[in-house]
Amino acid sequence: MLGKSKAFSGFSVDDTEKAKKFYGEILELKVKEEEMEGLFSLEISGGITVLVYPKKNHEPATFTILNFPVADVEKKIDELVLKGIRFEQYDTKDIKTDSKGIFRGGGPLIAWFKDPAGNILSIIEQE
Repeated sequence: MLGKSKAFSGFSVDDTEKAKKFYGEILELKVKEEEMEGLFSLEISGGITVLVYPKKNHEPATFTILNFPVADVEKKIDELVLKGIRFEQYDTKDIKTDSKGIFRGGGPLIAWFKDPAGNILSIIEQE
């Protein structure tokens, strides 16, 4: 029924100007203004579009909203830290990260960080 629909994802932020700067300047994604005021989209490699919209009562997602595959997680962490990104530290029964914020507990290496609105993003090692 919807198999031919060009679906897209979206998420909210509390401050679109901060979000645009973060995604466009720090993460170096293409940011495109949308026709409706306050909305913008992220154009991600591979033709994927993600809508970002303001929400007055925004609450940060408690799950990963975007995963960015990278060839070398450790190298990408070093680059992002230089741009001011702080990687999350987890020490739970299921998730324990090392001092750089990398989860090495099986599967691909992965590290999480947050956008200015508190939404969770990750970089994940994939060739």
